Amino acid sequence: MRKLASIQRIKSIEPIEGADAIMMATVLGWELVVKKDEFKAGDLVVYCEVDSMLPDKPEFEFLKPRGMRIKTIRLRGQVSQGICFPLGILPPDFEIIEDADCTEALKITKYEPSMPASLAGIAKGNFPGFIPKTDETRVQVLQEIIDKYAGTICYVSEKIDGSSVTYYYNNGQFGVCSRNLDLEETEENTLWQKARELHIEEKLKNMGGNFALQGEMAGEGIQGNKLKMKGQTPFFFNLFDIDKYQYANYQTLKNALDAMELTMVPVIDENYVLENDIRKLIEKATTKSTVNNKVWAEGIIIRPLHETIEPGVAGNKLHGNRLSFKVINPEFLIKYGE
Repeated sequence: MRKLASIQRIKSIEPIEGADAIMMATVLGWELVVKKDEFKAGDLVVYCEVDSMLPDKPEFEFLKPRGMRIKTIRLRGQVSQGICFPLGILPPDFEIIEDADCTEALKITKYEPSMPASLAGIAKGNFPGFIPKTDETRVQVLQEIIDKYAGTICYVSEKIDGSSVTYYYNNGQFGVCSRNLDLEETEENTLWQKARELHIEEKLKNMGGNFALQGEMAGEGIQGNKLKMKGQTPFFFNLFDIDKYQYANYQTLKNALDAMELTMVPVIDENYVLENDIRKLIEKATTKSTVNNKVWAEGIIIRPLHETIEPGVAGNKLHGNRLSFKVINPEFLIKYGE
C-alpha cells in the first residue's frame, strides 16, 4: 500500500530565488515549498504526498479550494509536490518513528479519477488473483533502490495517460479486466470492443500457454484524451506468464507484441544506464510525448532489460518487489491539475 502520509525527515532547506517568505525543502526524493523558518533540515515532519485526499478538518481548511486534494503546484517558479505538517497533527498516542505510515491515523485517502461508463462495464468479479494488478511506484520514494541498481542497463518507455486494461487467457477462459474488475462481455464496453477488433483472445490462445497482456487504453473519451488521439488504442507494456507467475523480459515482450501485431508503449531508450540522481531522472521525464510532440508526456517508466525482483526490505516499496518504477513529468501534472 502506498504511504500517502508518513513521518519523514527533512533532508535540506534551500532558498528560492526571488522569494523571501518561502523555502524549498527536500523530503525523500520530493521537492516542496515550505514557509520560511517553519522547519529546518533534520526535522521530523508528517509528509503528505500528492494524490492525498485530506479529511475536512480545521487544520486542513486551506485545502478546501482544491477539493481537499494535494496536487503538484508551482510557487515562485518552484515545483512543489506534497505538504509538510508538524508532528502535532498526529493523534496524541501515535508513536513517532521515522518512515511510520500515518495515512490511516489521519484518515487520508487516495484520489481516484472517475472512469467513463464506456470503460467501467459490468463486473463479472474482482480482478483475478492469478495476475498482478498494474501499478508503479514513484521514483521519489526509492532512493535505496536507486543506490543499489545505479549502473543497471534499463529500457525507458513513455508512460501513457489512459485507463488500465488486462487481457488474459487462462485454462481455456478469456477475460477482460479494468484496473480492479473482471468484466462481463458487452457490446458497449470499449475494452471488450478492442479485444474483438484486435483478435486478442485468438492471439493469446495461440501462444500455447496461459498468459496475460497488460496495457493502457488511451484515446477519445478516456482521461480527457490528453494525447489528442483519434479513436482508442491499447498500448501494451506487460506480458505475464500465469503458470510461471512472472513477467517476460523486454525482448520477449517486444517480440511477442510484434508477432501479434499489437502496439507497445513507445520505447524512448533501449540502452539506458540508470543514474543515481532523482533530479536527473525527473529532468529526463520532463519531455513532450512521442505519440504527439505538441503535448507533454505524462512521464516515463524505467525497467531493467532483464526482469529483476528485489528481495530485500527496500523491495517492499516496489509493486510486487519488481524492479520497475515511474517518473512523472511535473509539467504534465501542473498543466492538468494533477
